[in-house]
Amino acid sequence: MDLQPHFCYRAVQARDARYDGRFFTCVKTTGIYCRPICPARPPKLENCQFVPTAAAAQELGFRPCLRCRPESSPTLTPWRGTEATVSRAWKLIEAGALDEGNVAQLAARLGVSDRQLRRLFREHVGASPVSVGQTRRVLLAKQLLHQTTLSMIDVAYASGFGSLRRFNETFQQLYQRPPSDIRRRTSTPLPSPELSILLPYQPPYDWEAILRFFRARAIDGVEIVTDTVYRRVIELNGAVGTVEVAHAPADSALRATIRISDLSSVPLLITRLRRQFDLGADPQAIAEVLSRDELLASAVRARPGLRVPGGWDGFEIGVRAVLRQQITVTAATRLAARFTAALGSPVPPEIALEGFRHVFPRPEQVQRNVLNQLGLTQARLETLIAVAQGVRGNPQFFDPRRDLSEAVSDLRELRGIGEWTAQYIAMRAMGESDAFLAGDAGLQRQLIAAGTRLSMSQLLTRTEQWRPWRAYALQYLWNLESVLPGPVSLRKRKHAIAT
Repeated sequence: MDLQPHFCYRAVQARDARYDGRFFTCVKTTGIYCRPICPARPPKLENCQFVPTAAAAQELGFRPCLRCRPESSPTLTPWRGTEATVSRAWKLIEAGALDEGNVAQLAARLGVSDRQLRRLFREHVGASPVSVGQTRRVLLAKQLLHQTTLSMIDVAYASGFGSLRRFNETFQQLYQRPPSDIRRRTSTPLPSPELSILLPYQPPYDWEAILRFFRARAIDGVEIVTDTVYRRVIELNGAVGTVEVAHAPADSALRATIRISDLSSVPLLITRLRRQFDLGADPQAIAEVLSRDELLASAVRARPGLRVPGGWDGFEIGVRAVLRQQITVTAATRLAARFTAALGSPVPPEIALEGFRHVFPRPEQVQRNVLNQLGLTQARLETLIAVAQGVRGNPQFFDPRRDLSEAVSDLRELRGIGEWTAQYIAMRAMGESDAFLAGDAGLQRQLIAAGTRLSMSQLLTRTEQWRPWRAYALQYLWNLESVLPGPVSLRKRKHAIAT
């Protein structure tokens, strides 16, 4: 957004939640930075400096406010798709790219020089890639100090710090106090055997819709989805555990309860959950674009905050997409359960007691002789093997590191992957907001039921006005009947959304 001081200051005075996460206020007289919704009395305009990201504020020497707690702010992309390289780099940093490597290695993965990457970050983010990575670690650590009873060394490793010494030094430098003092100044969290943290989002959030999507596709033995909670088996860095996600609307967040022995996996785990539940979306910006189309306007009004369901793991989504080709969701889910039972590893006994049985298979566990026993068509079997080989050859195959056209092009090079499957994988595994399944049979049925007939070319032409949010438009189109208010007759429905 354009950070005009008077515009931002009005949002701060109103404590407008719509701008939470879209900018931060640096207060020159106190040396702290705040969210627009901070409950403290707003400073004078001349004492304010507005920046697009928390990293930019911290690089300028400001420290996080202890009242509004910037670590609880929704994680929104601070630009609006104007620089694809920065967008992909930001996603990789969130996934821990700078925990395991340096800026030069990150730039090489993106196909640019490290000098160019730093310049782009300075222009679009207001901070260096290193500052973004450090801010990510610091704010996650502060969140863990507030919301858990983990020991200091566990907090350090769970937030991505390589050592307790580095963790303490960073906090002392930023807050002028040790991390233990920050914990003492906050309310003591209730003791719990699990790690339970809040994952904030920008409201509104249609929890019912995304839970319904996951419930219809839950793999028996791997996922358990009720009317209120999503649970599944997870595996990261060889450690097997479980995660439970529930809605915490009062906090504008989802609450994730995590049980895993390897705490160093927590930053990556949080990144995956945020992508799976699409917590980085800006519903205001999406609604503004989609509501301009008469076909979508009533649907957007009726169901604000509809999100694009992602996936826990890229390979898992690839397998699901292949199994879903030309069959129903129910049939594909049954196949996925058989695939998992045949190839996946059994879970530890303590997890089995909770109703889980298998960990979803890794690419190296896919074997042709086992697949032959599942009753798959030969074409589908060969495609599954091609996907597994693709991931074994390139572990970053499903990473969100390319633009949509590159991702779809690479996917279509695999045997048996067509446009529909490639777009589906890009949408759910890579978080591509502009992916669109133009030839989807369910989409065409919904359009016809709504009284709208469009050829493929007509539909693609119309989708140009939905960019870069075509994946969200697809969610509304898939759910036209459920999002239109009230029991509308077909004739009235045709009139309501006629093109």
